[in-house]
Amino acid sequence: MGKITGFKEYERRVTPERDPAERVKDWNDYKLPMSDDEAKVQGARCMDCGIPTCHMGTDLAGMTSGCPVYHLIPEWNDLVYQGQWKEALERELRMNNFPEFTGIACPAPCEGACVLGINEPPVAIRSIERAIIEKGFEEGWVKPEPPTIRTEKQVAVVGSGPAGLAAAAQLNKAGHNVTVYERSDRIGGLLTYGIPEMKLPYEVVERRIDLMEKEGITFVTNTEIGKDYPTEELQKDFDAVILCGGAAKHRDLRMEGRELKGIHFAMDFLHQNTKSLLDSNHEDGNFISAEGKDVIVIGGGDTGTDCLATSIRHNCKSLTQFDYHDRKPDTRQEAENPWPQWPVIHRTEYGHKEAQAALGKDPRAYTVVTKKFVGDSNGHVKEVHTIEVEEVIDENGNRMKKEISGTEKVWPAQLVLLAIGFTGPEQELIKEMGLKTDHRTNVKADYGQYNTNIKGVFAAGDMRRGQSLIVWAINEGREAARECDRYLMGSTQLP
Repeated sequence: MGKITGFKEYERRVTPERDPAERVKDWNDYKLPMSDDEAKVQGARCMDCGIPTCHMGTDLAGMTSGCPVYHLIPEWNDLVYQGQWKEALERELRMNNFPEFTGIACPAPCEGACVLGINEPPVAIRSIERAIIEKGFEEGWVKPEPPTIRTEKQVAVVGSGPAGLAAAAQLNKAGHNVTVYERSDRIGGLLTYGIPEMKLPYEVVERRIDLMEKEGITFVTNTEIGKDYPTEELQKDFDAVILCGGAAKHRDLRMEGRELKGIHFAMDFLHQNTKSLLDSNHEDGNFISAEGKDVIVIGGGDTGTDCLATSIRHNCKSLTQFDYHDRKPDTRQEAENPWPQWPVIHRTEYGHKEAQAALGKDPRAYTVVTKKFVGDSNGHVKEVHTIEVEEVIDENGNRMKKEISGTEKVWPAQLVLLAIGFTGPEQELIKEMGLKTDHRTNVKADYGQYNTNIKGVFAAGDMRRGQSLIVWAINEGREAARECDRYLMGSTQLP
């Protein structure tokens, strides 16, 4: 696919970024559009690899390898190289309802499984993906496509994150009347309130929602199922229900000083910031401000990085990100992390670049464990006490972390953000509906089937599988829609 010798002739280039020193002064998209010509060049790097592994998602060593929505990647790479953009868009949308979301927010496990990536930088798949869908919107090729026939079956989708939106889109294509319920004031779930504006602008989400409304999907906000809308009524009013409520139960740190003011979950920080920004450009003051504060972010993942970028735009005084793990190697370690596993390597993300530009250093502190929080006389956090750890092998051959005596440290902090993930879905709705759960408290529903112990009720996305990638959520939303359609009609033509 692509140009036969393209991978030899052209270097990898990804979607360009604005200058970090400049972009931290606003909340606009930190990336710039990739030109048509550059996208063609990057498409040319896609090899004629015989058996592509980029397009088939699977779990390897506990990590995702390849694309869970089975994107037709080699096909649309070649079509972009040939300049056949409209055909590339058709291939892209065949397997993914929302390439504009994955082209921005997916970590691109497809690139980790790219055959070229064995010994060269992989094809810039995510950048090409975004270029295709943006070209489609610019040219007017992405249009509402309401179904020609309605089945008159009524389906409720609970939750408007990527799983819920994907399920709604597919069920609508099948001709069912779909209503999506969201407890927040805006549609999008974590797409809207979990990913900062400069990374995933709300106008991108809103653009897709407007399209889905024109296709006949109904969206209802400020409605929490089980509170604002009793579950008994929901099940009576609808022929089927798909639960896509996510995994919103925060993982916490239970230790001395946790009750102090100024310690917040990362998602509360991000949610309030985006809501205030969209509501009033921060003029209402209804957000947790990092301005003038020493900020500690506990957690080394993407959410922690989003907290870095947000804090910098608030004009924080200092910024440190604690990572429990050691600094990862710069290149793949073949013995422990062979291709096509997701490459476990050191990455410098957008928030790290911005911290370097604004504050003069990389904000990360590795192998750090928080021991306690200390407050001032007003009950507000003022210090974080830590110790460093090292990995050792115990007598049974198990890896474990051991504290290093003498590495204790006190960090000044007036704002602490906990970005250490989630432990599963919130349980109130699950208990009220009488849903069975697995050992991790997720709704029990087999992958590929998605039906719960209650007839006509399905579950998909993080609510079923636990905290995961946006692309897995889309995969499960699509597949749950297929099984729901089969339940309603006896057979299905949905993929």
